[in-house]
Amino acid sequence: MEDLLWLIPALPFAGALLLVLFGNRISRGLVTAIGAGSVGVSAAITLLLGFQFLSTQRAFYHQEVWNWFSVAGFNPSIAFHLDALSMVFIFVITFVGFLIHIYSTEYMAEDADYSRFFACMNLFVGSMLVLVMADNLLLLYLGWEGVGLCSYLLIGFWYKEPANGYAARKAFIITRVGDTAMAIGLFMLFQAFGTLHIQTISTGAVQLWDTGAQMAVIIAFLLLGGAVGKSGQLPLQTWLPDAMAGPTPVSALIHAATMVTAGVYLIARMHVIFELAPVAMIAVAAIGAVTLLIAGFAALTQYDLKRVLAYSTISQIGYMFLALGVGAWSAGVFHFMIHAFFKALLFLCAGAIILALHHEQDMRKMGGLRERMPVVFWTFLIGAASLAAFPLVSAGFYSKDQILWLQLAGENGSIWLYAAGLLGAFITSIYTFRMVFITFYGEAKTHVGHQPTMAIKVPLIILAVLSLVGGFIELPHNFGHVVLFSDFLSPILPAVSVVPGFDQYEWMLQLLAAVVSLSGIYIAYLLYLSKPELLASIHRSNTAMAVHRFWHSGWGFDKLYDTLLVRPYVFLANVNKRDVIDGFYTGLARVAEGFHMMLSDSQSGVLRNYVAGIVVGAIMILTISIFL
Repeated sequence: MEDLLWLIPALPFAGALLLVLFGNRISRGLVTAIGAGSVGVSAAITLLLGFQFLSTQRAFYHQEVWNWFSVAGFNPSIAFHLDALSMVFIFVITFVGFLIHIYSTEYMAEDADYSRFFACMNLFVGSMLVLVMADNLLLLYLGWEGVGLCSYLLIGFWYKEPANGYAARKAFIITRVGDTAMAIGLFMLFQAFGTLHIQTISTGAVQLWDTGAQMAVIIAFLLLGGAVGKSGQLPLQTWLPDAMAGPTPVSALIHAATMVTAGVYLIARMHVIFELAPVAMIAVAAIGAVTLLIAGFAALTQYDLKRVLAYSTISQIGYMFLALGVGAWSAGVFHFMIHAFFKALLFLCAGAIILALHHEQDMRKMGGLRERMPVVFWTFLIGAASLAAFPLVSAGFYSKDQILWLQLAGENGSIWLYAAGLLGAFITSIYTFRMVFITFYGEAKTHVGHQPTMAIKVPLIILAVLSLVGGFIELPHNFGHVVLFSDFLSPILPAVSVVPGFDQYEWMLQLLAAVVSLSGIYIAYLLYLSKPELLASIHRSNTAMAVHRFWHSGWGFDKLYDTLLVRPYVFLANVNKRDVIDGFYTGLARVAEGFHMMLSDSQSGVLRNYVAGIVVGAIMILTISIFL
């Protein structure tokens, strides 16, 4: 079975190639079969390999397809490495990706560029699989840039709208900032090790560097720069809310479940480098803590349903960074998987609502959908419960609770990080059920023009089930349960160091987390359903509305970057409209032209002028010879 490893990324790439070449010449049914079918077969192969991987209990599978190139002793291969960490990511990419492809067959059914959409989606899935399966950092970087390209293509999919093109360019440029830092980090790794093979670097780094070594710290921060850009974390988070300009299935797959978690994968995969750089680990945790709070407060004030979910995604990835920063590697990866289930579910439910309401995204124009769209309501409610970490029954409770617990119980944890995570959980509960109450309760404000069919309902139901039961593969210690998920990742990711004797307090912290989650839901119920006059009184406060506008603008980061970077650049570009550098070379050309004109006057074609010139020249030469 391991010989089939290469087929997992190859099939989506083949589907993309076929759709690019023949998409406009074949029927939509065949486009669907190629686009969704290729990802479905990849998912099936992933499940078969997963069962074999679990049954054989091997540490990893490795397959080298061919030698990429050989230059001066540098011999990177097109080779794939499957271990527990990549297995988790491959499962999410293929399985969730397949569900979203099925969903897209209805959501995009009326779009004129149906085949182009599936070509780009398949290209993305293939690139993302290369990223997480690569056995060397150069191949990983190829997949890394591939998903960035696909993000650009799909954010600007409806390119006739100028705002969509702007959002696509914004995402592409901002993520390039992080990618540049990452590329420099890869150069430094090659200089240090003479290779970019991940396993070789992980083994050799401990032997080459001591903890806190300057080179390890610099490289860790450069890799962190790449992770921050791709995962939409502070200070490169501003592109992700605008990325909602793309079709909703794109938001579900790329900007919620997979691509934006590439930074989480990179940090987890290169955990050896980060463990050798404690200051970089602190930075990872601090960035996660600040980002989850900033994005959470911003989500509280959004009215566009997809932008609420976008800020929520930024916040939840902040939780993953928070876990990675204190060395809770498996907890961060566990939350990645559970987040992929419930956030993809919420985005797909949002897409069903938007489709039903004639592409309306403003929650203030929704309402009363609970009875008119029951399947969407109940699945959205399950996803919301998981996002809000509703106690005991939702998967999100177990993944988020574990992160919060380890902020105190872990030896690298901090009371401040725990407080930030707990406050973030409270805010998450409020904005999540704000969405639920505004969208599904109250009076109907927009006519429902489209009821979802099975192509939309089935993916929603499957993801809803996973959002409920997925958490039971990693229960808290005091449940007396074997810790399945951590055990699965233990050969790859080191276990977090827990303060001795702290286990006895775990149930208290779980109870506190549950109370915080339920309190946030209750406050949302009071403000948006039971006593809306409380919200009206807040809106009458000038101070409160000023804060509201500030949070709604994403804490002013766009304006700040526009003032500090965009406007000065545009100003200099206008000043330099004729290009100073080109002006220098243009000047040289003008001087050459001047000499040409002068010398061309001497070529008159009159013989006596030539004779006179010869005589004058001869006299000058003789005169100089006599005096010298």
